[in-house]
Amino acid sequence: MNKITKLFNIQYPIIQAGMIWASGWKLASAVSNAGGLGIIGAGSMYPEVLREHILKCKKATDKPFAVNVPMLYPNIEEIMDIIVAEGVKIVFTSAGNPKTWTGFLKERGVTVVHVVSSVKFALKSEEAGVDAVVAEGFEAGGHNGREETTTFALIPMVKEKLSIPLIAAGGIATGRGMLAAMILGADGVQVGSRFAASVESSSHDKFKQAIIDAQDGDTHVTLKELAPVRLIKNKFFNDVVALYAKSPTVDDLKGLLGRARAKKGMFEGDLEEGELEIGQVAGLIHEIKPAGDILREMVADFETAKKEVSGFTF
Repeated sequence: MNKITKLFNIQYPIIQAGMIWASGWKLASAVSNAGGLGIIGAGSMYPEVLREHILKCKKATDKPFAVNVPMLYPNIEEIMDIIVAEGVKIVFTSAGNPKTWTGFLKERGVTVVHVVSSVKFALKSEEAGVDAVVAEGFEAGGHNGREETTTFALIPMVKEKLSIPLIAAGGIATGRGMLAAMILGADGVQVGSRFAASVESSSHDKFKQAIIDAQDGDTHVTLKELAPVRLIKNKFFNDVVALYAKSPTVDDLKGLLGRARAKKGMFEGDLEEGELEIGQVAGLIHEIKPAGDILREMVADFETAKKEVSGFTF
């Protein structure tokens, strides 16, 4: 049995990323019902909103699902208490020190996975006692690693050092991408951008269409002084570029960013003034489909690619 399917008690080693403004209970339950691991993204939810999503997800699926918690979250104690109280059995943590909450969660019977972008932090996560690690390459959408290591380079480097299960993320939207990641040493994959453009994603339809319209070269990582984020190039992105030309301070950047910029773009559909976070792999996404269909197509594509690879000769 595959290490990831065994760890999470799922059918396929495909995990839907916990993306802000995209990953509510509808998407999480749809992915879990199709045999993957759905994740509710707590990063854009107040505590009571998260509780509501967990309750609805439990009604919509009897399969395992997880909650992703960025550790930058201001109400993190309340969030963790809700997760435990509602019986969530799998938590993905990100954007912080895994030591902070891993012990608390493990003591309460929760499986813990931490998201990293380097070998160094993968090893720190293992030392902290997590059950698995997501190693995310620079291709990924949303908040990104400062190291700029691509998935193709990162996965084998982490695999070389790590003894716990490894999940690859960043630039994976097809079964072929999944196979490539697993050949490089991953035990499973985490998929974000492809599921952001699903029927069940809670993102605005205009943002979903922007993902479909994006081509290679249409995304770029910026705002590294605050937190590196990969964005579709739009008016807001161009305003950031113009500000950088004036050698801005961190406060200048914060002033331009303001509040709720990601919500404005991805949830409310303001394609001019909003942050539009998506991965480079958007150039491979051509259609908005139900999440279950996306997952099943990935599995079929994986099996086809595996047969093709077995026939390679030199």
